[in-house]
Amino acid sequence: MTTTTHTDAVTGAVGTARSRVEGLAKVTGAARYAGEVPFAELAHGWLVVSTIARGRIRSVETEPVLAMPGVLGVLHHGNAPRVDTDYVGMLGKPDPTIAVFQNDRVPHMGWPVALVVAETSEQAREAAEALVVRYDVEPHDVAFAAGRPGTYTPDGAAEQKGDLEAELAASAVVVDEEYTTPEEHHTMLEPHAATARWEGGRLEVIDSNQGTTWVAAELANLFSLDPASVRVRSEHVGGGFGSKGIRAHQVCAVMAATVLQRPVRVVLTRRQMFSLTGYRSPTAQRVRLGADADGRLRVFEHQAHSLTSTVYEFVEPSAAVGRVMYGADAHHTVNRVVRLDVPTPTFMRAPGEAPGSFAVECALDELAEKAGLDPIALRVRNEPDAGPVSGLPFSSRNLLSCFEEGARRFGWADRDPRPGVRREGRWLLGTGTAAAAFPSNAMPSTASVTAKADGTFTVRINAADIGTGARTALTQIAADALQVDQDRVRVRIGDSDIGPAMIAGGSMGTRSWAWAVIAAAGELRERLALGGAVPPEGITVRSDTTEAVGALAKKERHSFGAQFAEVAVDVTTGEVRVRRMLGIFAAGRIINPLTARSQFIGGMTWGISMALHEEAVRDAASGGHVGADLAGYHFAANADVPVLEADWVDDADPDDPVGIKGVGEVGIVGAAAAIANAVWHATGVRHRHLPIRPDRVLLAATETAAGAGVAG
Repeated sequence: MTTTTHTDAVTGAVGTARSRVEGLAKVTGAARYAGEVPFAELAHGWLVVSTIARGRIRSVETEPVLAMPGVLGVLHHGNAPRVDTDYVGMLGKPDPTIAVFQNDRVPHMGWPVALVVAETSEQAREAAEALVVRYDVEPHDVAFAAGRPGTYTPDGAAEQKGDLEAELAASAVVVDEEYTTPEEHHTMLEPHAATARWEGGRLEVIDSNQGTTWVAAELANLFSLDPASVRVRSEHVGGGFGSKGIRAHQVCAVMAATVLQRPVRVVLTRRQMFSLTGYRSPTAQRVRLGADADGRLRVFEHQAHSLTSTVYEFVEPSAAVGRVMYGADAHHTVNRVVRLDVPTPTFMRAPGEAPGSFAVECALDELAEKAGLDPIALRVRNEPDAGPVSGLPFSSRNLLSCFEEGARRFGWADRDPRPGVRREGRWLLGTGTAAAAFPSNAMPSTASVTAKADGTFTVRINAADIGTGARTALTQIAADALQVDQDRVRVRIGDSDIGPAMIAGGSMGTRSWAWAVIAAAGELRERLALGGAVPPEGITVRSDTTEAVGALAKKERHSFGAQFAEVAVDVTTGEVRVRRMLGIFAAGRIINPLTARSQFIGGMTWGISMALHEEAVRDAASGGHVGADLAGYHFAANADVPVLEADWVDDADPDDPVGIKGVGEVGIVGAAAAIANAVWHATGVRHRHLPIRPDRVLLAATETAAGAGVAG
């Protein structure tokens, strides 16, 4: 795999490629993850989950298990500590999934029904597998489809302007198609793990999460504790992608530690993660576009359907992406949802934008084909001057610069627009493109910067580095703000005792944390400029960006990008191979080209996986997954990932005091659509349902040939 980076001249730490400051510790094993931190007298909990999709627990037969070697206890709905869910947390009302063992209801397959605690993890697992739980089974429903009974529109899920039907009637070119994406899972390298203990009257939890502020607050609320008596630490995280918030395993660990009065660790298995840590809902989407003969949009309509559980409403907002991408006289978008007997979905890299962009950007490609326009020319023609729905000005919008640079680098001008004409032996070749966008927001955070007598500086901010290189980026940001060399800066993160800060999510982490660090560092530098020796305890300045963030001018703030893909399709086997991809992005100020490029390429790789591989299949009879493991759930491996290039264009925003937009999620947006559009260009056949499996390619080719025969 090869990559390229932007090469603007830089004068400080920001903008230079730097290896991760914790890189050596990670590759040598010195970095301890949540499931590895040693504790004296550590006990191990193993979750038992339901084997039915809906019903009630009739009995939990604990006596035989309690007699097994090493078993310390079994928690279930009949004996577990009570928790309080009547509160509003950082993200609203809590998902009842985290209120484990509170009643006998089972709302989906894989619901936690008991926790076996033993001296060793092996003993806990053996006992958990031996535990007999009996149920009263009720009929379940897991069948998802657009427009099925029970579908509803949540509050605030629809936006509209203009007369849709009138503008459709006046359109010279119309696209009206349906697109689907399957259930997808995060499957990060490090499983969810938590260790809880009581120490000196305080609850301490060592956890793998995307924000210790968030998890600590939720645990304090659940267990009715003084927030000051809860400390959550999460120094190293092996991937999160939206799933590592407050989950059942942390609550189980706290319950067991409270009952046994000793440290208890709970680590989820990969199979348990498929039902307990969230996923991306399947979607069924309808896109209607109407345009004048020259390709100017008169109509943009996007209806997106997703599912949620019966216990909690989570909406995959797929219809939101078009609200900032393309203007039209009539602009209608709506997200609809249906409650089923399934686990609750959750945030997953570019929630809404990833599946939504597949439908929208494929529909744009189809419109370009019908109108006889180049796909990039069509997008240029429909570039808005302001937010198509909000009417707000864009802080900066350099999408066309991304397409211009990408087309030049990719060789788009040499493309024969006719589908199915390029061939190498049994391979049909094609190229495709798509646009990308993801919001760029900021949330209040606090930080402290301490000047020490030895000339070094310590930055403390409750950030989370979930593999993005945030710790390194913050080191560079602090160094420039302090006007010192990076080697004199130490950054401490992942500890709720540091103080409140934004979680690592929504591509807002680095932007929010940087603002707080810059504010504290700037004030400290002013104090040091007054002269005088630094005392042994150091000089500390603390910042809080609540007021500053609130005063930020109301604008449409987004990262943008242009995705390009070349594919080869084997006409005999139906195999699709991505040969090369290029992503050009406008993502504000790039702090570290090395880690930023890694994020872009990670997203694009996931786009390959989304387009060709990932598909969690739910069995209607049992209500569970057909293959809830990494053997049955396919994703892109090394051999599937070709030459990937990621680069960026200048994207300055003079109105923004930080200039960072976020790169974690925009890289996946549009990637699957670019690949799907390339498959059409190679074969002349549209694939509107992901993943584009070999059997679907062969079936589509057969149906196309049969249709051509009938027509002939």
